Amino acid sequence: RRRVRGSLAISEKGKGRVKMQGEILEFQVTPTQAGERLDKFLSAACPGYSRSFIQKLAKEGRVLVNQKEQKVNYKVSGNDHVQAIIPPVKELEVHPEQIPLDILYEDDSLLIVNKPKGMVVHPSAGHESGTLVNAVLYHCKESLSGINGIMRPGIVHRIDRDTTGALVVCKNDNAHLKIAEQMKAHSVTRRYFGIVKGVVKQDIGTVEGDIGRHPIDRKKMAVNVANGKHAVTHYKVLQRFSEHTYVEFELETGRTHQIRVHMASIGHPLLGDEVYGNGKSLWKLQGQTLHAATIGFIHPATGNYLEVTAPLPEYFASLLSQLSHNRA
Repeated sequence: RRRVRGSLAISEKGKGRVKMQGEILEFQVTPTQAGERLDKFLSAACPGYSRSFIQKLAKEGRVLVNQKEQKVNYKVSGNDHVQAIIPPVKELEVHPEQIPLDILYEDDSLLIVNKPKGMVVHPSAGHESGTLVNAVLYHCKESLSGINGIMRPGIVHRIDRDTTGALVVCKNDNAHLKIAEQMKAHSVTRRYFGIVKGVVKQDIGTVEGDIGRHPIDRKKMAVNVANGKHAVTHYKVLQRFSEHTYVEFELETGRTHQIRVHMASIGHPLLGDEVYGNGKSLWKLQGQTLHAATIGFIHPATGNYLEVTAPLPEYFASLLSQLSHNRA
């Protein structure tokens, strides 16, 4: 693959030849890849981009084969020269917002907050404001790491919008790098509490299965797919109810949606999970019943182990109380 930045002059109906700006990704089809659909070939060649994104590029005339526009169902041939013109990214403007933060711990190096349900961690299309990043920009002013760019200042890891609990924000690049190294080495303690559907039979167990982007629904993750990465989730039953189980999880790895995907894969999706379960319940829930309770790591400045726990949110504690009247 070759990456270049610039523009290509291509034909558009009724407009003659026009220039399309952006990053140009170039590929040469090998004989073993001959016969594949164009969108399948490109989504495999560009793992950072979804198949739906590739299809959108083709509709916009941004996918060329041998200098000619082609539709996504085109079957590539050996030695075809394929080009995808990725449009320039439109950076969102991120502004500080005075949003209350539930601060669990803070010093000169980092901040640990108890993220509420419904709060997105960093801005994105459709979530330009009201995010955790907007809140910490106001709270920390200029004191945030810049490693993840202007869209994710201070963000070294994330939890899903409807998952509550402890999340670390780094105030400088040294803290960011040292905590990121620990996460990469899987040495960070990450303990979650969740309520799953069904009665889990084993008191303790481990779910192990590679997690990657779902082959059909690109908004979801799935286990044991071709592009999956090693993922391990340990669990312990805390309490059994008539139709649900209260479970403690400990992450050995940290893949996107890991607990939600792993538990759904063994027939016990998180209660309220609208993506990996059917989301239906007797209670009005906002997404999955999952709480990032404890996070622990070696402090980047002191070298001492730091562990912080976020209390269960009120809705979660109330739900446990209601379920306890129907114990298995």
